[in-house]
Amino acid sequence: MINLGQHPAQYNEFKKIVIDGEPVEISEIALNRVKHSYDFLDNFCKGKIIYGINTGFGPMAPYRINAKHQKELQYNLVRSHSSGTGEVLPPVYLRAILTARLNTLLQGYSGVHDSIINQFKEYINRGIYPVVFTHGGVGASGDLVQLAHVALGLIGEGEVIYQNERRNADEILKSENLEPVELKLREGIGVMNGTAAMTGIGMVNLHYARKIVKLSLLASCIINELVQSFSDHFSAELNEAKKHKGQHEIAARMRHILGDSHLLRTRSEHLYDNIPEIDVVADKVQEYYSIRCVPQILGAVEDTLDYSEKVLVDEINSANDNPIIDMINQNVYHGGNFHGDYVAFEMDKMRIAITKVSMLAERQLNYLMNHKLNNILPPFANLGRLGLNFGMQGVQFTAVSTTAENQALSTPMYIHSIPNNNDNQDIVSMGANSAWLTKRVIDNTFEVLTIHVMSLCQAIDHLQCADKMSTSTRKFYDGVRGIFPVFSDDKPKYKAIAELTEYLKNGQPESF
Repeated sequence: MINLGQHPAQYNEFKKIVIDGEPVEISEIALNRVKHSYDFLDNFCKGKIIYGINTGFGPMAPYRINAKHQKELQYNLVRSHSSGTGEVLPPVYLRAILTARLNTLLQGYSGVHDSIINQFKEYINRGIYPVVFTHGGVGASGDLVQLAHVALGLIGEGEVIYQNERRNADEILKSENLEPVELKLREGIGVMNGTAAMTGIGMVNLHYARKIVKLSLLASCIINELVQSFSDHFSAELNEAKKHKGQHEIAARMRHILGDSHLLRTRSEHLYDNIPEIDVVADKVQEYYSIRCVPQILGAVEDTLDYSEKVLVDEINSANDNPIIDMINQNVYHGGNFHGDYVAFEMDKMRIAITKVSMLAERQLNYLMNHKLNNILPPFANLGRLGLNFGMQGVQFTAVSTTAENQALSTPMYIHSIPNNNDNQDIVSMGANSAWLTKRVIDNTFEVLTIHVMSLCQAIDHLQCADKMSTSTRKFYDGVRGIFPVFSDDKPKYKAIAELTEYLKNGQPESF
């Protein structure tokens, strides 16, 4: 059970709730904050004009709403904005969105009734996820369309995902003995007017992006073993001459993973000492960049993800509504905390970073496929009869095609602002779009890495070097071969790719 609201939520707590499915409880401290915020706003708004309580929304804010229509206003907002299109987000992303919005409401700046808090908690703990679509909000007045669908599910309308089935919300509420939440003072805008969709998706993206870096690092270690590379390019001495934390960490992990490998060589032994007088050195003096520049490439990705984590964690612990209810100063402030620029920018950066990982994998794969480059393997790591069989030739096309798609998807959304809402929203973040595109790039990169890993295993078997690999890389090889056996005769590989991708994405190999 994860206690929310007593202290700022941490990334690992979020992962336990969203990825591991741990239930949540609400701290009394946070619940009291929410109650006091609501009570203060209920009294403060009398005789005043407060946006979203007794006014219309957006460019219709000048229109006053009388008391008898104020509750109807909240329902109208939710129903009118439940207009998403595209794919339905998978359950893990829906759970992330609910968790992100709940935690922001617990900050006590939103003026919502505590009944909405309890409904969020029950939905998370019972696995009831309002249907949310990929296309909708522009990430400026919050993720309005995506979060409208969340609010629609909370009031028992629309649809929810329950036990991996798409069902009517009212039907599931009845089966779970739950009542639809009642929208009171500003619960409609209180749920909708925030960045929880882009942030929730972003947090899940971060989880999988970190797995991708670990997988790419492991694959890079294996290719260094296969080519019996020199070890100085991941040495502490070389890498610490450059002052980037991520590069230091990646190089240190390479040294740890490869520490007991019997396939690597030292430069001093082979190229510095007792070298005969020759005009052309038989060994490559240096490996190709995709093999020897791993600390520099993945280090930059690692640093990018570290900063993304900071931004995302700050966002889920922030009040990202409008207006902000300030109990301490007994005032209500209107502004733009719903604007998603911080998250949108990080999602663009993460997408570019993970695309670069897919490019690194594709280049390493190309090295394995091209016998004229590696000089140690048959064409396409083909363990069958050359000319008659094709080895990994077919799947290389898929890896190249998918990498190219990643490159196209990595155009930043952050700079693609389009004014809308009668020009009230004249500059927007497109944060939810950016987060979803990043999710697509992450999925693509797992597929590219899967094909690369399959090829590495074929190369290991051709070279018969498994017994000389490090403990970590050998353990990983054995795990992959348990799913994808060695082959020489041609056979369809699409099912093997899907199965191995699932293992690499959601399994937990010890060598990770």
